[in-house]
Amino acid sequence: MSIPRLNGAGVAPHPLTKPFAGCGDLARARSGGTFRSGITLRSTMGGNDQMSPAGAAASAGARPAAGQPRGAILRLLRTPDFRRLWLLGGIANAMRWLEMLAASLWTFEVTQSALAVAAVTMMRALPMLLLGAVAGVLAERFDRRRLLVFLQSTSAAGAGAVAILAALGWLAPWHLMGQGLLAGLAWAGEMATRRRMVADAAPPEDLVSAVALDTMTGSTTRAIGPLLGGALFQWVGLPVAAGIACAFHLAALLLVLRVTPPPRPARAGGRGALAGIAEAARLVAATPALRMVILVTLVMNVFAFAYGAILPAFGAIAFGVSGAAVGLLAAAEPLGALVGGLWLALGPRTRPGTGPLVAGSLLFLVLMMGVAFSPSYLLAWALLALGGLGTARFGAMQTSVVMTTAPVEIRSRVLGLVTTCIGMSPVGVLTIGALSDAFGPRLAILVMGGTGLTWMLLILIAERRAALRA
Repeated sequence: MSIPRLNGAGVAPHPLTKPFAGCGDLARARSGGTFRSGITLRSTMGGNDQMSPAGAAASAGARPAAGQPRGAILRLLRTPDFRRLWLLGGIANAMRWLEMLAASLWTFEVTQSALAVAAVTMMRALPMLLLGAVAGVLAERFDRRRLLVFLQSTSAAGAGAVAILAALGWLAPWHLMGQGLLAGLAWAGEMATRRRMVADAAPPEDLVSAVALDTMTGSTTRAIGPLLGGALFQWVGLPVAAGIACAFHLAALLLVLRVTPPPRPARAGGRGALAGIAEAARLVAATPALRMVILVTLVMNVFAFAYGAILPAFGAIAFGVSGAAVGLLAAAEPLGALVGGLWLALGPRTRPGTGPLVAGSLLFLVLMMGVAFSPSYLLAWALLALGGLGTARFGAMQTSVVMTTAPVEIRSRVLGLVTTCIGMSPVGVLTIGALSDAFGPRLAILVMGGTGLTWMLLILIAERRAALRA
């Protein structure tokens, strides 16, 4: 694998001397260094360039950070825009997971097919694959708050439509697929718009704490959403569940409208969307830390997180449970991630790096394989919860590494590429659904976890060899 190198302006490639190397070196590269894509790195050593908040946070890693983690959380929650964006993410994501599980349970109840459930789930991720990189470009060219207003409106409209169709008895699986596509638009823009705005709204010294808190909240919503979805579906049915989701999406929309409009983005004259995406891709290819984020994100979303698509079948076939019990099983990994996120947010200050990203991913894949062999519901739940400790580190570092490594003028585009990798999950979702229908959910989970683990090891070997050649 050839590695794109920096040009002769004086910046050497970042030496990835270990597979788990940190990510801050590039952000502290010497002034004037230029990628072949034409991006000039801003100096963090002085001069006339203004340091970005994330760059300041990266360079601050070399000195003791101001304040304790608990004080950082209080500072963040006292920042109005951060607080609104944080609450918005919590509400919208909880309703997203509520809708997903309720739709999956309804589809399995109607079709008795894990593949049909996987197809409904897949449609939510498809916009991330098709539009994730484009969303990154749009987030740099247009008002991110207005984009969020539009995306949140689509989520509310889709949930409302499902509630009405279900109440009238007209709902069919293809309606849920269409609603999934609509809701997927908001998901596709989440990282490049809201998560970017969360990081930008945080005080520079609190960047990692801000991302950790937001990730921890995301883990909480991934636990609460399925619990609510399973319980509401079992006790009051899909129409009420979808109606509640619509109401909360509208509440989140009101929060977006109260966010301070960001400064008008500077538009790059004459450069098209494809050129902007290609520029971000060259930066990622030339930067070991960003490259690792992209590759690990791809593996985790294709092989690791696909298990959620067959949980209704896994719960019913392996343990004889459904409804609320499936929701509780779906909440196990997010609850573990919540504990891991609390440690990141309130424990010793952690610098962004690819080490925690990789270690957390490996931990989850290994425990996922253990779930396939689990003889009991409780053991499967415990293994998924322990795996959540790993996904917490994966989720926090996924954004933090990008925010502290990519230059500010290209950051949303890099996050858009990360979103595109997340959007590859339909490949895994359809694969695990087909495997489950053919060989059963236990073997499907085992095969996907083992394949993901193999790819992770191959990536680490390749990156190690690339570092030795550099």
